[in-house]
Amino acid sequence: MWLKLFLLLLYFLILFVLARFFETIVWYETGIFASQLVDPVTLSFHQLKTILECRGLGYSGLPEKRDVRELMEKSGDLMEGELYSALKEEEASEAGSSTNFSGEMHFYELVEDTKDGIWLVQVVADGRSPLVSKVHWEKMVKKVTKFGIRTGTFNCSSDPRYCRKRGWVRSTLIISVPQTNTSKGKVMLKEYGGRKIETEHIFKWITAHAASRIKTIYNSEHLKEEWDRSDQYKVKLYLFANLDQPPAFFSALSVKFTGRVEFIFVNVENWDNTSYTAEIGISRTPSYVLKTPEGIYKYGNNTGEYVSLRAMDSFLRTLQPEVNDLFVLSLVLVNLMAWMDLFITQGATIKRFVVLISTLGTYNSLLIISWLPVLGFLQLPYLDSFYEYSLKLLRYSNTTTLASWVRADWMFYSSHPALFLSTYLGHGLLIDYFEKKRRSNNNADEANANNLEWLSSLWDWYTSYLFHPIASFHHFPNNSDWDEDPELFLERLAFPDLWLHPLIPTDYIKNLPTWHFRCPSHRVGEDFSESSQESDSESESSGSEQCRCTRNPPSSCTGRPTLESSDQTCLCEEAQGGRKIGSSTKDNLEPDWSTWPENMLHCTECVVCLENFENGSLLMGLPCGHVFHQNCIVMWLAGGRHCCPVCRWASYKKKHFTQQPSLSSPAQS
Repeated sequence: MWLKLFLLLLYFLILFVLARFFETIVWYETGIFASQLVDPVTLSFHQLKTILECRGLGYSGLPEKRDVRELMEKSGDLMEGELYSALKEEEASEAGSSTNFSGEMHFYELVEDTKDGIWLVQVVADGRSPLVSKVHWEKMVKKVTKFGIRTGTFNCSSDPRYCRKRGWVRSTLIISVPQTNTSKGKVMLKEYGGRKIETEHIFKWITAHAASRIKTIYNSEHLKEEWDRSDQYKVKLYLFANLDQPPAFFSALSVKFTGRVEFIFVNVENWDNTSYTAEIGISRTPSYVLKTPEGIYKYGNNTGEYVSLRAMDSFLRTLQPEVNDLFVLSLVLVNLMAWMDLFITQGATIKRFVVLISTLGTYNSLLIISWLPVLGFLQLPYLDSFYEYSLKLLRYSNTTTLASWVRADWMFYSSHPALFLSTYLGHGLLIDYFEKKRRSNNNADEANANNLEWLSSLWDWYTSYLFHPIASFHHFPNNSDWDEDPELFLERLAFPDLWLHPLIPTDYIKNLPTWHFRCPSHRVGEDFSESSQESDSESESSGSEQCRCTRNPPSSCTGRPTLESSDQTCLCEEAQGGRKIGSSTKDNLEPDWSTWPENMLHCTECVVCLENFENGSLLMGLPCGHVFHQNCIVMWLAGGRHCCPVCRWASYKKKHFTQQPSLSSPAQS
């Protein structure tokens, strides 16, 4: 997870550097920056109208270019970046979608009960034609959609009773605007009463009603009173302009940020005394001034701070975000991290997508689970001070120059999604290349596996899980890192049925070391067996006699082996009488320890069956170093006891030895 987070941060750094590179190229070719101001005189009449439409100012009745230019100058300065964005948006703009209401309940749920946006609804009376023709209605929908105004059509033929209840006896237009400055407040429904059925006149009527919810100041005394007032709003956005009403984008933002930011329009058209505006630092108009408890911030002086709905929306969201904004941001970041698995995972293509789907499900589930307690804590009254300090920190950090660059880059890449996706894909392919180089020497078979081979292994795992629930994972690694790698734990949580059972795979058994026990003393055992057959009275006791390797045997005969010194003798003893039958030299009787794997404890007895090792017996060792008959330990492990019978060390987990194990067998007895 930390690797993916690092790669994602590296990708964002690449995007930041790439944006500065593009700015340098544009400056080198044209000699201008995106934050450079544009002289309105150099713009064409079409460009001026495009800027006014993006800002939401009506220009009907202004046939002269000079009048249109003055109206644009009264609404705010124009930057090169805003001009480029407006022209590009006009070229790529498409007709917005419009809702068709099916009846009273549908209209009530979306228009009257939502109360978090502006609605423009065309009511078509039963048996009559609509007030606005289809062509003009499509233009209207396209014009108002860019300001977040939703549109719909209510046909009275679908619910004539509701139309009679409302008094809609003729085709008309209805606008729904929230009236209070609190979320879920009252909604006002107004009917269009104009005679001119033209797009510009209707739009002017819409902006007038939308601006009615914004507090308007007409004199300096009222401004002084409002400026010094401290109320529930910590953040206030003032517009000082010589306009009849605020632009449509300003009114639309006041609806979107209801309860978070207060929008105030200061009309300085007929002001004679401007001493107080100079006193509070307003030297020119138009000006967009943000007043916070930390101070005053003049919007439009940094990169990307355009006089448009999209730019000011991103600016205010970073200063005064709501919980939903933070959740969406975390959701985007988590999914971008999860998609890194598509490039980090090596092997078959199907395997990459299976791992990707698993990671997406795991990360999104953990994100939702993590947000639940956060939402609960935010409701506690004791955390109000923490919440205020967090917002203060956000306001301090997001009014810096670096934050303005980040916002400008976000607007640039979001308006060019193909560039964003191509850079992400290129970054992922580089990750895939270096990861393949890193893993090529470690596990070449896994990296070169094709889809058919991986599907075959997946089918083996699935069938093994169905018929043998304990053996659930195919190709379980011999050197397991369950305790060290948290990714294995997260992947296991993605499949609840895998942690409802104690699932330990048994495929690791085939990787345990096996070898044959070799002891040259078997000849003495054969001689002893022949001598025992000569005496019928001692036949039963001779059956229990075996060849045992021991070091420094004691003076009294015992039936147990001892390995305590370097002087080794092979003793054949009676089980009851303790009479020495035969002996041999050290060179002929010592087992061949050279065939034993490293770190295996030297012993001669299996503690599972309690029998000594015979010459040629197939042995198997566990990671802890203890040795047993191969058949005995396989039956032990396959029965679900995945640990050593002696020391209880996990049989699937590698043990790191700090020193060579001592040659002692009593530990197993």
